[in-house]
Amino acid sequence: MRQKFLLAGLIASLVISAGCEALSNNAKTLVVYSGRNKKLVSPIIEQAEKDLNLDIEVRYGKTSELAIALLEEGENSKADVFLGQDAGALGALEVKKRTQPIPQELLEEVDSRFRSPTGNWIGVSGRARVVDYNTQLVKQDELPKDVWELTEPKWRGKVAWAPTNGSFQSFVTAMRVIEGDEKTLEWLKAMKANDVKKYGNNTSIVKALGRGEIHVGLVNHYYLPRFTKDDPNFPVAHHFTNGDAGAMINVAGLAILKSTDQPEDAQKFIKYMVSPEAQKYFATKTNEYPLATGVEADKSLVPLSKLNPPNIDLSKLDSLEETLKLLEKAGVV
Repeated sequence: MRQKFLLAGLIASLVISAGCEALSNNAKTLVVYSGRNKKLVSPIIEQAEKDLNLDIEVRYGKTSELAIALLEEGENSKADVFLGQDAGALGALEVKKRTQPIPQELLEEVDSRFRSPTGNWIGVSGRARVVDYNTQLVKQDELPKDVWELTEPKWRGKVAWAPTNGSFQSFVTAMRVIEGDEKTLEWLKAMKANDVKKYGNNTSIVKALGRGEIHVGLVNHYYLPRFTKDDPNFPVAHHFTNGDAGAMINVAGLAILKSTDQPEDAQKFIKYMVSPEAQKYFATKTNEYPLATGVEADKSLVPLSKLNPPNIDLSKLDSLEETLKLLEKAGVV
Protein backbone atom coordinates (compact mmCIF):
# COMPACT_ATOMS: atom_id res chain seq x y z
CA MET A 1 0.00 0.00 0.00
CA ARG A 2 2.84 2.36 0.91
CA GLN A 3 4.44 1.74 -2.49
CA LYS A 4 1.14 2.62 -4.20
CA PHE A 5 0.95 5.91 -2.34
CA LEU A 6 4.58 6.67 -3.20
CA LEU A 7 3.94 5.84 -6.86
CA ALA A 8 0.81 8.01 -6.91
CA GLY A 9 2.74 10.86 -5.33
CA LEU A 10 5.51 10.50 -7.85
CA ILE A 11 3.02 10.54 -10.75
CA ALA A 12 1.28 13.62 -9.30
CA SER A 13 4.62 15.34 -8.91
CA LEU A 14 5.53 14.58 -12.51
CA VAL A 15 2.16 15.85 -13.74
CA ILE A 16 2.54 19.11 -11.78
CA SER A 17 6.11 19.51 -13.01
CA ALA A 18 5.07 18.90 -16.60
CA GLY A 19 2.23 21.37 -16.20
CA CYS A 20 4.55 24.07 -14.88
CA GLU A 21 6.97 23.42 -17.73
CA ALA A 22 4.12 23.72 -20.21
CA LEU A 23 3.04 27.02 -18.65
CA SER A 24 6.63 28.23 -18.82
CA ASN A 25 6.89 27.22 -22.47
CA ASN A 26 3.63 29.01 -23.21
CA ALA A 27 4.72 32.22 -21.48
CA LYS A 28 4.55 35.11 -23.91
CA THR A 29 7.51 37.25 -24.86
CA LEU A 30 7.08 40.93 -25.62
CA VAL A 31 9.03 41.56 -28.82
CA VAL A 32 10.40 45.07 -29.24
CA TYR A 33 11.96 46.32 -32.47
CA SER A 34 14.37 49.06 -31.38
CA GLY A 35 15.83 51.63 -33.75
CA ARG A 36 17.71 53.09 -30.83
CA ASN A 37 21.28 52.06 -30.11
CA LYS A 38 21.57 49.04 -27.80
CA LYS A 39 24.18 50.74 -25.64
CA LEU A 40 21.83 53.66 -25.00
CA VAL A 41 18.57 51.90 -24.19
CA SER A 42 19.31 48.32 -23.15
CA PRO A 43 19.82 49.25 -19.46
CA ILE A 44 16.36 50.79 -19.11
CA ILE A 45 14.70 48.00 -21.12
CA GLU A 46 16.37 45.39 -18.92
CA GLN A 47 15.16 47.27 -15.85
CA ALA A 48 11.63 47.34 -17.28
CA GLU A 49 11.83 43.59 -17.81
CA LYS A 50 12.62 43.07 -14.13
CA ASP A 51 10.18 45.61 -12.71
CA LEU A 52 7.26 44.52 -14.91
CA ASN A 53 8.09 40.81 -14.63
CA LEU A 54 7.95 40.53 -18.42
CA ASP A 55 10.04 38.51 -20.81
CA ILE A 56 11.24 41.14 -23.30
CA GLU A 57 13.11 40.28 -26.48
CA VAL A 58 14.70 43.15 -28.41
CA ARG A 59 15.72 43.27 -32.05
CA TYR A 60 18.11 46.17 -32.61
CA GLY A 61 18.78 47.89 -35.92
CA LYS A 62 18.54 51.21 -37.75
CA THR A 63 15.16 52.88 -37.34
CA SER A 64 14.50 53.16 -41.08
CA GLU A 65 15.49 49.54 -41.75
CA LEU A 66 13.29 48.22 -38.96
CA ALA A 67 10.35 50.32 -40.14
CA ILE A 68 10.74 48.84 -43.63
CA ALA A 69 10.96 45.35 -42.13
CA LEU A 70 7.75 45.91 -40.19
CA LEU A 71 5.97 47.05 -43.34
CA GLU A 72 7.17 43.96 -45.20
CA GLU A 73 6.25 41.59 -42.36
CA GLY A 74 2.77 43.07 -42.08
CA GLU A 75 0.30 41.05 -40.01
CA ASN A 76 2.82 38.19 -39.83
CA SER A 77 5.28 40.26 -37.82
CA LYS A 78 6.34 38.86 -34.44
CA ALA A 79 6.85 42.40 -33.16
CA ASP A 80 4.61 43.89 -30.46
CA VAL A 81 6.23 47.31 -29.97
CA PHE A 82 8.34 49.61 -32.14
CA LEU A 83 10.84 51.96 -30.49
CA GLY A 84 11.75 54.48 -33.18
CA GLN A 85 14.62 56.96 -33.10
CA ASP A 86 12.53 59.66 -34.74
CA ALA A 87 8.91 60.63 -35.28
CA GLY A 88 9.19 60.21 -39.03
CA ALA A 89 9.48 56.42 -38.86
CA LEU A 90 6.65 56.24 -36.34
CA GLY A 91 4.51 58.39 -38.61
CA ALA A 92 5.32 56.20 -41.62
CA LEU A 93 4.05 53.10 -39.82
CA GLU A 94 0.96 55.00 -38.70
CA VAL A 95 0.17 56.10 -42.27
CA LYS A 96 0.48 52.49 -43.47
CA LYS A 97 -1.91 51.43 -40.68
CA ARG A 98 0.63 49.18 -38.97
CA THR A 99 0.00 50.71 -35.52
CA GLN A 100 -2.93 50.83 -33.14
CA PRO A 101 -4.24 53.55 -30.80
CA ILE A 102 -2.59 53.99 -27.42
CA PRO A 103 -4.95 54.54 -24.47
CA GLN A 104 -5.65 58.22 -23.83
CA GLU A 105 -4.49 58.08 -20.21
CA LEU A 106 -1.04 57.06 -21.43
CA LEU A 107 -0.94 59.65 -24.19
CA GLU A 108 -1.69 62.40 -21.71
CA GLU A 109 1.55 61.66 -19.86
CA VAL A 110 3.34 63.82 -22.46
CA ASP A 111 2.61 67.17 -24.10
CA SER A 112 0.43 66.96 -27.22
CA ARG A 113 3.34 68.30 -29.32
CA PHE A 114 5.25 65.10 -28.69
CA ARG A 115 2.65 62.48 -29.60
CA SER A 116 0.58 61.48 -32.58
CA PRO A 117 -2.53 63.63 -33.14
CA THR A 118 -4.43 60.39 -33.78
CA GLY A 119 -2.93 58.65 -30.75
CA ASN A 120 -0.89 55.99 -32.55
CA TRP A 121 2.54 56.79 -31.12
CA ILE A 122 3.99 58.57 -28.11
CA GLY A 123 7.32 60.32 -27.58
CA VAL A 124 9.45 59.14 -24.67
CA SER A 125 12.53 61.36 -25.05
CA GLY A 126 13.34 64.52 -26.98
CA ARG A 127 16.34 65.88 -28.84
CA ALA A 128 16.80 69.42 -30.06
CA ARG A 129 18.58 70.42 -33.24
CA VAL A 130 21.35 72.88 -32.49
CA VAL A 131 24.13 74.81 -34.16
CA ASP A 132 27.18 73.83 -32.12
CA TYR A 133 30.16 76.17 -32.45
CA ASN A 134 33.79 76.47 -31.44
CA THR A 135 33.87 79.17 -28.76
CA GLN A 136 37.45 80.14 -29.64
CA LEU A 137 36.64 80.73 -33.30
CA VAL A 138 33.13 82.21 -33.21
CA LYS A 139 31.76 85.01 -31.03
CA GLN A 140 28.16 84.81 -29.81
CA ASP A 141 27.13 87.96 -31.69
CA GLU A 142 28.37 86.38 -34.93
CA LEU A 143 26.10 83.33 -34.69
CA PRO A 144 23.30 82.92 -37.26
CA LYS A 145 19.69 83.66 -36.36
CA ASP A 146 18.56 80.78 -38.58
CA VAL A 147 20.09 78.08 -40.77
CA TRP A 148 19.48 80.17 -43.90
CA GLU A 149 22.27 82.53 -42.84
CA LEU A 150 24.76 79.67 -43.09
CA THR A 151 24.68 80.03 -46.88
CA GLU A 152 26.28 83.49 -46.63
CA PRO A 153 29.90 83.99 -47.81
CA LYS A 154 31.23 84.56 -44.26
CA TRP A 155 30.46 80.92 -43.45
CA ARG A 156 32.15 79.49 -46.54
CA GLY A 157 34.06 76.30 -45.66
CA LYS A 158 33.33 76.74 -41.94
CA VAL A 159 30.13 74.69 -41.53
CA ALA A 160 29.69 70.92 -41.12
CA TRP A 161 26.77 68.56 -41.64
CA ALA A 162 26.18 64.80 -41.82
CA PRO A 163 23.82 64.29 -44.79
CA THR A 164 23.67 60.49 -44.49
CA ASN A 165 22.71 60.68 -40.81
CA GLY A 166 19.09 59.93 -39.87
CA SER A 167 18.68 62.96 -37.60
CA PHE A 168 19.94 65.29 -40.32
CA GLN A 169 17.52 63.75 -42.80
CA SER A 170 14.66 64.30 -40.33
CA PHE A 171 15.75 67.94 -40.08
CA VAL A 172 15.64 68.27 -43.88
CA THR A 173 12.22 66.60 -43.90
CA ALA A 174 11.04 69.21 -41.38
CA MET A 175 12.37 71.95 -43.66
CA ARG A 176 10.41 70.42 -46.55
CA VAL A 177 7.24 70.37 -44.47
CA ILE A 178 7.71 74.00 -43.36
CA GLU A 179 9.21 75.62 -46.46
CA GLY A 180 8.35 73.26 -49.32
CA ASP A 181 10.61 71.18 -51.57
CA GLU A 182 11.70 74.01 -53.85
CA LYS A 183 13.04 76.25 -51.11
CA THR A 184 14.65 73.31 -49.29
CA LEU A 185 16.43 72.27 -52.49
CA GLU A 186 17.62 75.85 -52.87
CA TRP A 187 19.10 75.76 -49.34
CA LEU A 188 20.81 72.41 -49.90
CA LYS A 189 22.42 73.60 -53.14
CA ALA A 190 23.47 76.89 -51.56
CA MET A 191 25.11 75.06 -48.66
CA LYS A 192 26.99 72.80 -51.04
CA ALA A 193 28.10 75.81 -53.09
CA ASN A 194 29.29 77.42 -49.84
CA ASP A 195 31.70 74.50 -49.35
CA VAL A 196 29.92 72.85 -46.41
CA LYS A 197 32.02 70.05 -44.91
CA LYS A 198 30.60 66.53 -44.89
CA TYR A 199 31.01 64.15 -41.92
CA GLY A 200 29.65 60.69 -41.23
CA ASN A 201 27.81 61.45 -38.02
CA ASN A 202 27.18 63.93 -35.22
CA THR A 203 30.01 62.66 -33.02
CA SER A 204 32.55 63.28 -35.78
CA ILE A 205 31.27 66.82 -36.18
CA VAL A 206 31.58 67.64 -32.48
CA LYS A 207 35.10 66.18 -32.42
CA ALA A 208 36.05 68.32 -35.41
CA LEU A 209 34.62 71.39 -33.69
CA GLY A 210 36.75 70.69 -30.63
CA ARG A 211 39.86 70.48 -32.82
CA GLY A 212 39.02 73.78 -34.50
CA GLU A 213 38.73 72.00 -37.84
CA ILE A 214 35.40 73.73 -38.44
CA HIS A 215 33.60 76.70 -36.89
CA VAL A 216 29.99 75.45 -36.59
CA GLY A 217 28.13 72.18 -37.06
CA LEU A 218 24.50 71.07 -37.47
CA VAL A 219 23.89 68.37 -34.86
CA ASN A 220 21.57 67.15 -32.10
CA HIS A 221 22.04 68.59 -28.63
CA TYR A 222 22.93 65.44 -26.69
CA TYR A 223 26.33 64.76 -28.27
CA LEU A 224 28.18 67.69 -26.75
CA PRO A 225 27.60 66.65 -23.08
CA ARG A 226 29.51 63.43 -23.77
CA PHE A 227 32.59 65.55 -24.44
CA THR A 228 32.15 68.21 -21.75
CA LYS A 229 31.68 65.49 -19.14
CA ASP A 230 35.24 64.31 -19.75
CA ASP A 231 36.65 67.76 -20.47
CA PRO A 232 34.85 70.74 -18.86
CA ASN A 233 37.05 73.05 -20.97
CA PHE A 234 36.04 71.48 -24.27
CA PRO A 235 35.72 74.61 -26.48
CA VAL A 236 32.28 73.96 -27.96
CA ALA A 237 28.85 75.34 -27.03
CA HIS A 238 25.23 75.14 -28.19
CA HIS A 239 23.48 77.82 -30.20
CA PHE A 240 19.73 77.63 -30.77
CA THR A 241 18.14 79.18 -33.84
CA ASN A 242 14.66 80.65 -33.70
CA GLY A 243 11.52 79.07 -35.14
CA ASP A 244 13.11 77.47 -38.20
CA ALA A 245 13.77 73.81 -39.02
CA GLY A 246 17.17 74.23 -37.39
CA ALA A 247 15.39 74.58 -34.05
CA MET A 248 13.28 71.44 -34.45
CA ILE A 249 12.67 69.18 -31.48
CA ASN A 250 12.32 65.58 -32.59
CA VAL A 251 11.45 62.60 -30.42
CA ALA A 252 12.25 58.97 -29.92
CA GLY A 253 8.96 57.23 -29.37
CA LEU A 254 6.90 54.08 -29.06
CA ALA A 255 4.09 52.55 -31.06
CA ILE A 256 2.03 49.43 -30.45
CA LEU A 257 1.90 47.33 -33.59
CA LYS A 258 -1.25 45.84 -35.04
CA SER A 259 0.47 42.47 -35.14
CA THR A 260 0.65 42.21 -31.35
CA ASP A 261 -1.30 39.56 -29.51
CA GLN A 262 -0.53 41.09 -26.13
CA PRO A 263 -1.63 44.73 -26.20
CA GLU A 264 -1.90 44.92 -22.41
CA ASP A 265 1.78 44.03 -21.95
CA ALA A 266 2.67 46.53 -24.67
CA GLN A 267 0.74 49.22 -22.80
CA LYS A 268 2.52 48.30 -19.56
CA PHE A 269 5.84 48.74 -21.33
CA ILE A 270 4.85 52.17 -22.65
CA LYS A 271 3.60 53.21 -19.23
CA TYR A 272 6.96 52.22 -17.78
CA MET A 273 8.89 54.19 -20.39
CA VAL A 274 7.04 57.40 -19.50
CA SER A 275 7.33 56.73 -15.76
CA PRO A 276 9.52 59.03 -13.63
CA GLU A 277 12.19 56.34 -13.32
CA ALA A 278 12.58 55.84 -17.07
CA GLN A 279 12.31 59.55 -17.80
CA LYS A 280 15.07 60.32 -15.30
CA TYR A 281 17.18 57.69 -17.04
CA PHE A 282 16.85 59.53 -20.36
CA ALA A 283 17.61 62.83 -18.65
CA THR A 284 20.77 61.63 -16.90
CA LYS A 285 22.14 58.76 -18.98
CA THR A 286 21.42 59.73 -22.58
CA ASN A 287 21.39 63.53 -22.06
CA GLU A 288 17.98 63.84 -23.74
CA TYR A 289 14.93 65.83 -22.77
CA PRO A 290 12.41 63.87 -20.68
CA LEU A 291 8.93 64.38 -22.12
CA ALA A 292 6.66 63.23 -19.29
CA THR A 293 5.07 65.93 -17.19
CA GLY A 294 6.87 66.69 -13.94
CA VAL A 295 10.30 65.30 -14.86
CA GLU A 296 13.00 67.94 -15.35
CA ALA A 297 15.84 67.87 -17.85
CA ASP A 298 19.45 68.02 -16.77
CA LYS A 299 20.28 71.48 -15.43
CA SER A 300 23.00 71.92 -18.05
CA LEU A 301 20.34 72.01 -20.80
CA VAL A 302 18.23 74.97 -21.82
CA PRO A 303 14.68 74.06 -20.67
CA LEU A 304 12.26 73.02 -23.42
CA SER A 305 9.97 75.85 -22.35
CA LYS A 306 12.65 78.38 -23.34
CA LEU A 307 13.27 76.96 -26.81
CA ASN A 308 11.41 78.20 -29.87
CA PRO A 309 10.99 75.25 -32.25
CA PRO A 310 8.88 75.46 -35.42
CA ASN A 311 5.21 74.62 -35.06
CA ILE A 312 5.13 71.29 -36.86
CA ASP A 313 3.18 68.04 -36.63
CA LEU A 314 5.99 65.53 -36.10
CA SER A 315 3.89 62.81 -37.75
CA LYS A 316 4.45 64.65 -41.03
CA LEU A 317 8.14 63.75 -40.94
CA ASP A 318 7.21 60.39 -42.46
CA SER A 319 8.19 61.32 -46.04
CA LEU A 320 11.83 60.19 -45.76
CA GLU A 321 11.87 58.73 -49.28
CA GLU A 322 11.10 62.13 -50.78
CA THR A 323 13.81 63.69 -48.62
CA LEU A 324 16.40 61.21 -49.88
CA LYS A 325 15.44 62.01 -53.47
CA LEU A 326 15.87 65.72 -52.75
CA LEU A 327 19.29 65.15 -51.17
CA GLU A 328 20.34 63.18 -54.22
CA LYS A 329 18.98 65.90 -56.54
CA ALA A 330 21.04 68.47 -54.66
CA GLY A 331 24.11 66.25 -55.00
CA VAL A 332 24.86 66.05 -51.28
CA VAL A 333 24.52 62.25 -50.84
